[in-house]
Amino acid sequence: MPIAAWTLLCANILLQIAFPLTGGGTTAMTTGSALLLSVAMLCAAGATHGLRGALTLLLVAGGGGLLAETVGVHTGVPFGAYSYTGALQPELFGVPVAVPAAWIMMSWPAFVVATRLAADRTWLVIPVGAYALTAWDVFLDPQMVDNGYWQWDSTTPSLPGVDGIPLSNFAGWLMVSLIIMTCLSVAMRTGRGSDAPEGTVPLVAYLWTYFSSVIGHLVFFGRPMVAVVGGVLMGVIAIPLAISLVREVRRARR
Repeated sequence: MPIAAWTLLCANILLQIAFPLTGGGTTAMTTGSALLLSVAMLCAAGATHGLRGALTLLLVAGGGGLLAETVGVHTGVPFGAYSYTGALQPELFGVPVAVPAAWIMMSWPAFVVATRLAADRTWLVIPVGAYALTAWDVFLDPQMVDNGYWQWDSTTPSLPGVDGIPLSNFAGWLMVSLIIMTCLSVAMRTGRGSDAPEGTVPLVAYLWTYFSSVIGHLVFFGRPMVAVVGGVLMGVIAIPLAISLVREVRRARR
């Protein structure tokens, strides 16, 4: 499973590198990227927690994400009123399959990163993990809206510099993320699982997503303010993570 996780992660990185060459990615590339990285994270979870861990992640993040998005698109709760345009196929219950895959692909990195940063303060895992997952959506939603995959009925009030995405979306993300992190924390009951070699896959995935998102919005996607705001908000997690990994490598070389 660790080899499969690394292989799928590398394949996803190569695919995402091609996104700027197509104006932000085609529908096939978007769906393919989400599926590649979600399966990579399922393999990573399985490597450290066995089949039960992979199935738990699939049910909690994938099933929970699908449920939240299905309710959300039909009722406006908890994200606010929005609709999918039909451009991102295939769909399940009116929700593109790439969407629950996206919940899987970043829920596990957010959880592992939170577990690492929280160290022995296990009570921090849930709020830190929820924040780590929600902060990523500051990059995701503007790109997907600009690509015409979904649209909002009302886009105000919004985060400064993140036009077109209502604050209600991020409030909804935080709420769903808190539920997902709580379920993962209870189900996995892990301490410092990220210390295992296999645990580096989600850590690398989180850092790659952060730095590539900053560069993408700054240089290629025409959203420099999203790069700045997202860079600051997600950087609250990503920068300390990067520093801790650099220090760990330096210690290992001594």
